[in-house]
Amino acid sequence: MATTDSRPGSVLDAALLDRIRSRAAGYDRDNAFFDDDLAELRAAGYLAPRPLLDTARDQRLLAAHAPATALGINMHLVWVGVARVLHERGDASLDWVLRDAEAGELFAFGNSEPGNDLVLWDSRTVVDAVDDGFAFTGTKIFTSLAPAWTRLGVFGRQEDGPDGPRLVHGFLTRETPSTPIAGVTTLDDWDTLGMRATQSRTTVLDHAVVPASRVTRFLPVGPNADPFVFGIFADFLLLIGSVYAGIADRALELGVEAVRRRTSMRTGRSYAQDPDLRWRVADAALALDALAPDLEGLAADVDGLVDHGARWFRRLTGAKHRSTETARYVVDQVMRLAGGSGYAAGGELARLQRDVLAGIYHPSDTESVHATVATSLLGPLEPGV
Repeated sequence: MATTDSRPGSVLDAALLDRIRSRAAGYDRDNAFFDDDLAELRAAGYLAPRPLLDTARDQRLLAAHAPATALGINMHLVWVGVARVLHERGDASLDWVLRDAEAGELFAFGNSEPGNDLVLWDSRTVVDAVDDGFAFTGTKIFTSLAPAWTRLGVFGRQEDGPDGPRLVHGFLTRETPSTPIAGVTTLDDWDTLGMRATQSRTTVLDHAVVPASRVTRFLPVGPNADPFVFGIFADFLLLIGSVYAGIADRALELGVEAVRRRTSMRTGRSYAQDPDLRWRVADAALALDALAPDLEGLAADVDGLVDHGARWFRRLTGAKHRSTETARYVVDQVMRLAGGSGYAAGGELARLQRDVLAGIYHPSDTESVHATVATSLLGPLEPGV
């Protein structure tokens, strides 16, 4: 079975995957949202809660067929995964997310903000208490699934909390993707180098009210190990890593095909017999082979309630870092294997090259990963350093 074939037990059958792959180039060319893919994935039960290990494996498979579709749907799967993490650890506060996901509702992430390198530890979005909940005012970027979400997770900073500043997490709701919400504006501003079908547009919040019943957490400003935060990190980092591993899977498959297809005019022999190209194929495969044990082992640990304590964040951020960097390396190697045809703008390999670059922009970035690992080994930096 090829790496990118449908796997036993997956809800992604071969026919569905073929249809999804056939649409990917058009979505990219037209800078369009993956409406047809979403409809088919919803009908197949792909939005419903499942163990993280199964989800990670299927995300890798989906990404090998349509990277932007996989990345976009990833944000829904993260929220569902967070709800599972909490439920399995005795916290029912997000069980409604599991029920909504089972019913086909689509969850999106509204956490990223321009200029916020503290990610989840602080927010530029202002939160004010109102009679019926909390009002959020700020700008959220990279809101994947912007044209289609029905539930949007957001967070912001409330300065006048009962005990001082605090972070408020909650969900905005719209009954249908076309239903307007007071105080929520989605900009049509997504025109990027890669991952175009995600349509991760900017969301502007202007006193957008989250009802008290949809507020999920009040957390202190700064790092903390709340299970809600752990769930976000665990699901986001492992599922993001799985998407980029899937891109590398497909790139290697295309690389092998290219080497077998090409013939040297100098020797008259297949490039598959060229020692230098054989080494390059093998080197890419050796790098890629290390990702499955890493990503799947950690996903199984999350499902199995394994307690890695303070080492969790080092392992999770490291897995995402290794996956995105390895994927970039593999795609680069394949670009060298494919020859000039790989440089054609409309070709699949060129699209993979553009899509894989997005991996460097997802949290945790390279600098913060190294800081996390250094702190786990050497302790925190001294004040003033």
